[in-house]
Amino acid sequence: MKRALFAGSFDPFTIGHRNIVERALKMFDSVVIGVGVNDGKNPMFPLDKRLQGITEAFADEPRVEVASYEGLTVDFARECGACCLLRGVRNGRDLEYERQIAAFNSRVAPEIETVLLMADARYEDISSTLVRELYRYGKDISDLVGW
Repeated sequence: MKRALFAGSFDPFTIGHRNIVERALKMFDSVVIGVGVNDGKNPMFPLDKRLQGITEAFADEPRVEVASYEGLTVDFARECGACCLLRGVRNGRDLEYERQIAAFNSRVAPEIETVLLMADARYEDISSTLVRELYRYGKDISDLVGW
């Protein structure tokens, strides 16, 4: 069984993130959405809200699991039985960043591949950072979040 891990802070989980998972389900038997806990970050949305929202968004899709984790993403990938790390790429800046992370991860866990999916053009301008900014100023973000 081919299982992918799509990991991130997902603060919040956007419609772009959701699109990556939906497209990945065409390639993998299952996808684990790993919500990383990073003590160095101060998320806007509490962990339980992020987990609940993502779980509810995929309630009708038994091939999607949602879990939180701490520590290295590759360690969590091993723990959940993922053969690869799934990442979304919106632009050249994302590509360079993801290339560096993939190279590092291949040193630590050579058995786990990184698969990059280009963002759907409809969502390439959406980032969690910008969505948080809109939310902070009281704007409606319901059409931008994937939960």
